[in-house]
Formats: sequence, structure tokens, C-alpha cells
Amino acid sequence: MQQTQPQKNRVLNILKSKVSLAPMAGITDYVLRSMIRQYCKNCLITTEMISSEFLAQNRNQTDILMLDNTHHPIAYQICGHKPYMMKDAAKRLSEVADIIDINMGCPVRKVVCGHDGSALMREPELAYDIVQAVKEGTDLPVSVKFRLGYTAAEMNYVEYGQKMQEAGAEFITLHARTRAQMYSGKADWTKIKDLKNNVDIPVFANGDVDSVESAIECIKQSGADGIAIGRGVLGDPSLLYRIDHYFNTGEILPAPTIFEKLNIMKQHLQQEIDLRGENVGVKFFRKFYPFYISSVPNASKYRGVLIKEDNYKKLQEYFSYIEKDIAN
Repeated sequence: MQQTQPQKNRVLNILKSKVSLAPMAGITDYVLRSMIRQYCKNCLITTEMISSEFLAQNRNQTDILMLDNTHHPIAYQICGHKPYMMKDAAKRLSEVADIIDINMGCPVRKVVCGHDGSALMREPELAYDIVQAVKEGTDLPVSVKFRLGYTAAEMNYVEYGQKMQEAGAEFITLHARTRAQMYSGKADWTKIKDLKNNVDIPVFANGDVDSVESAIECIKQSGADGIAIGRGVLGDPSLLYRIDHYFNTGEILPAPTIFEKLNIMKQHLQQEIDLRGENVGVKFFRKFYPFYISSVPNASKYRGVLIKEDNYKKLQEYFSYIEKDIAN
């Protein structure tokens, strides 16, 4: 089923940039989305994966739906394997989203064992029904994120993408690994071109883009319409902006210095504390330290200290020690 021109136009009206923030559970929260938007004004940002069953059972839960008016354009990503629940989730999220994104690529065991995420790549008919159900629940564009296949022997990404388009998906993001690979090995960007050549809807490439240079190479190999960046933004929320800037101007801006990354880290931590309170915010932030201080001398020593410290004032002292180490 070819996509009509009006459908293409409404997707392209939202996708004003060739870069997007890929969803990451426990990572792309309200704070990180806000930081990405401070740097990159037009990129598409995507929420954490939201379980349709969780949403149904927590009707009054609002934290995961938090939105700032500056976040648009934004996609809210949902996961699940029950079409009627996915329809209801899409209907509810349509109040805040610009795009409803369906997760069919998460490789995590507990998600796959729940029949969600990458598990759906083994059930294309059910996946088709889910997309149609979501379309019934929203008037917004619907996108799908998936992988090359469940295993290397089950690479069905081209046929799967065609089926998602036939069901009504208007935008695809392809992570160029199989479910079996998880996040190991190297993403095969060349395979994305196979999908791009066989569908009529925009295709964004995903996997292993962590610099402007890798983004250039990814587009070259994949022929994709754009790039969805996930883990590459960890420790560097400005990455999407620099890639977007290159696509618009051809200029490669320098990556943040160590001192700049430390300042960004402190801002990030403070915003998590402002949102969650000191105790929860400090603990939530522990996962980010390894990425922000990776290039710091004695990084492993500091990392071991930072991830165990609960006192915010003590953390500030450690930050001062790190800055002195760098200066010396």
C-alpha cells in the first residue's frame, strides 16, 4: 500500500529535522528531553517506552506524561501486544503527542517474555493488527520502531516494514541489529537501505551513531531520511544539535570539552533533583556518571565514588576534586 501525498506531507511537517532522540527506558525522561530541546530546537524527541497495560492500570498517573510546551515536536512511544489496549493508550496520549510511536524493537528479556517489543517481529500479523488498532485510536501520525529481525536467521525487516506501511504506519525507525544481538556487535547500516528502497514512508536509521562523523557515514551507507540517536546522547546532550547543524550547514562543530561536559552534568543532576527531590534525584542520576566523566583522568576511581554517594553536598565536593585533577 503506497502512502498518499497528504499522509507524507503531514509527517514531513512534523519531521522538520533529520535527527531524532530515540527512546530509552529510564533515560529519556522529562529532564533529558528538556535538555535535548535546549540545544536542538527542531529535532523530534521521543519519550521513554510506556507500557499500554501500565497506562490502563494507572489512569491517574501523570509523571510519565509530563510535557513542556517547548518539547514539540514529540513522539510518545507505547508498547504492548493487546490491540485494544494499544488503541486506548494511543487515544489517551493523543492529548499531548505529535506522533504515536509503537515499540516493536526492545530486546530486553522481560519485555520480550511479555510478548512485547522485538517479540512482535515473530508475529507480523499481530503487529499489523496493533498498528491498525492504534490508527483507530488516534488521528495523529503513527510510527513504528523495530529491528532487523529476531535472529540472524530471521531477518524479516523488509517484509515487516512493508507490512507496517500497509497497516497504516507513516514513519519507520530501524535499529540495524537483530534482537539476538541486543546492543553488541556493530549496527549494519547498509541493511537499512534495503528497507528504504522498498517502502514509501520516511525511514530513520538507528544504532551506533555517537558523533557527527558517524552520522555522516550512517546516512551515506543507509540512504535513510534521518537518524534516531539513543545511547550517543549519554554524556553529550548537545550531540543532536551538532548533527542537525551539520545537515543544515555542512559545518562540523567541536564536541564539548571535559569542563563543558562536567558543567552539563551538574546542570543535569540539579534538574533531576528539582524534579524528583534530592534523595530520589541523586540516586536516579547514578546511571549517567560513567558517560559524563568517561574522559576524565582517573575516571574509574571517581565513578566508583560517585555512584555510591547519596549526599548532594559531598557530590559537589567530588566534582571540585575532578575539576582540579583536570586542571592539573
